[in-house]
Amino acid sequence: MSDAAPSDAGGDADPSEAARTSEAFDRAADEAPYRVRVAELPEHERPRERLAHLGPGALTTAELLAIVLRTGSSREDVLAVASRLLAEHEGLRGLAGSDLPTLSAIHGLGPAKASTIAAVFELGRRAALEGEMLRPRVTGPDDIARLLQSSMEVLQHEEVRLLVLDTKHHVLAQPTLYRGSVNAAPGRVAEVFREAVRRNAFAIALAHNHPSGDPAPSKDDVAFTSAVVEAGQVLDVRVLDHLVFGHGRYVSMRERQLGFE
Repeated sequence: MSDAAPSDAGGDADPSEAARTSEAFDRAADEAPYRVRVAELPEHERPRERLAHLGPGALTTAELLAIVLRTGSSREDVLAVASRLLAEHEGLRGLAGSDLPTLSAIHGLGPAKASTIAAVFELGRRAALEGEMLRPRVTGPDDIARLLQSSMEVLQHEEVRLLVLDTKHHVLAQPTLYRGSVNAAPGRVAEVFREAVRRNAFAIALAHNHPSGDPAPSKDDVAFTSAVVEAGQVLDVRVLDHLVFGHGRYVSMRERQLGFE
C-alpha cells in the first residue's frame, strides 16, 4: 500500500481566489450602487417633513411631486422617480399634458399613481378658474384665453372646445366638441351648434389647440371658421371668435379676419 501525501484541507485559502472574490464584490458595488431610501434620509431632508416645517414654497418641484407619488419603485426611490418623470416630460407642462394610459405605462407609476397625478393637475386647473365669476363673461379674446388656455395649451392631441353664451355673453356651458383636426365637413359644423341651439344661446366662441405649439391658423382652420360663421348667420347665433392655442400664446382669428370676412 503506497503512502499518500496528506491533504491540506485545513490550510490557508488560495490567495489568488480571495483576490478574485474581492474584485467581484467591487464590480457588483460599482454596477449597483447603494440607494438611500427617503425613509433613511435625515428627517430635515425628507420632502414631507420639509413641507411641514418650511411650507410648500420651499420645496423643489421634484420634492412636491414625490409627496404626491408617496412611494417609489423596486429600482428607484420616490425622489428619483419624480425627478425622472419631470426630466422625461420636460417639466410640469409636459407631465400635465399626458393622458392616463401614457402615465399608467411609465415604470414606477401604474394606474393608481397615474390617476393621482391627473387628479392633482385637474384640481390645479379648477383652482385657477375658481376666482372667476360663477358664470364668467366673455367680452374679447383675452377672456376666452383666461378660461381655456391653461388646460388646452398642454394637450398632446388636438381638441375643439366651445363656449356657449347668453345675451350678455355670460358662459352657459363649456363643452368639448371633439378630439381631432378641425374640418369644415357638415357634420362637424352641426356639432358646433347642437348645444347652442339646445340652450337657446345668443352667441358662441370656439377654441382649439395645436399640439406642435405653433398657434398659426391653417387653411383648414380658416375654412372651418368660415363655415361655422356662415351657419351661425343662418341659425341667428353669433360667432364671437375662434382662438387657436399654442404653447404660451394664442391667435384670435377674428382679430386677424380669418374666416370672419
